[in-house]
Amino acid sequence: MNNKTQKRLTLIALSFVVVVIGLGAFTRLADAGLGCPDWPGCYGFVGIPLKSETIAKANQAFPEQPYELHKAWPEMVHRYFAGTLGLLVLGLFVLAFKKRGQRDACLKLSSALLVLIIFQAALGAWTVTEKLHPSVVMGHLLGGFATFSLLVMLAIRLYQPSLNVAPGIIRSKSLISLAIIAVVFQIALGGWTSANYAALACKDLPICFDGWTQYTNFSEGFQFWGHGAETYQYGVMSNEAKVAIHASHRIGAMIITALILTILWILFRRAQTRIVKQFAGLLTLTLAIQITLGVINVTFDLPLANAVAHNLVAAFLLISLVGLRTLIWVSENKKMESINV
Repeated sequence: MNNKTQKRLTLIALSFVVVVIGLGAFTRLADAGLGCPDWPGCYGFVGIPLKSETIAKANQAFPEQPYELHKAWPEMVHRYFAGTLGLLVLGLFVLAFKKRGQRDACLKLSSALLVLIIFQAALGAWTVTEKLHPSVVMGHLLGGFATFSLLVMLAIRLYQPSLNVAPGIIRSKSLISLAIIAVVFQIALGGWTSANYAALACKDLPICFDGWTQYTNFSEGFQFWGHGAETYQYGVMSNEAKVAIHASHRIGAMIITALILTILWILFRRAQTRIVKQFAGLLTLTLAIQITLGVINVTFDLPLANAVAHNLVAAFLLISLVGLRTLIWVSENKKMESINV
């Protein structure tokens, strides 16, 4: 019974983490990151102030930041879903702890998830108290993607899909691991671009405008701390720094594309099982969609829905690689167990 509950709770947590990532992207891109200037409540209230008297109290409590409903609700809804996800992760830890000692308990993975979700809550608070400091915002984004990845790893460990992975694909595990690291760096670059409001610094393709290299400031663009601003909403960096950030993200996208295309060539050439073919198909689809969304962001001046989708598809691109690498790891472990037996 515990194993079934653990599996179902993992799937529910996976659905919640997708919603949380999407809501987080929407909140950030809609400039609602400081829609509630305090934490964990909103202008001193547990819920969103809606009545005229509570709104008046909110404005009185935070006169420097007048209440705006269209910014407050995305922030609080994001917190509600993130809090629920935290409870789900706690439930997964409790179930794993009760099964400790059993082979399929996944206690270490569940413990890592719990530690990560607690740290994510702290980053959520610091995002507000540090007034959208780009380093904190980027860290919060990466924490969300890491949570998604660990939940995918947990789901694969629990469900144990077909483990007949072709030797040629197993031999490519180092390349897949490299791609995961590269995608994480690219996601961090994307978060840094967004947090510093540099998404529209380059409006031409493929990298930036003509002669962009003469209008860059990489040292300022990648100064992760020490700006000393009262608030980082709407950005504090120069346009030259923003160009450097954005151009780096574009170049990173080209490198990632080449790396994933190489992996896809290996997968489609050597895939022998249905599960590997499914991962290859998912990876192909997410890469194609992600490139398209990136081009649309540039061409149409960062439409909100498209930019949110760009964040979500990046998450699915990452978990496609993480899932495949986990599948290889589980397959290798099973083979080792059968040899030892």
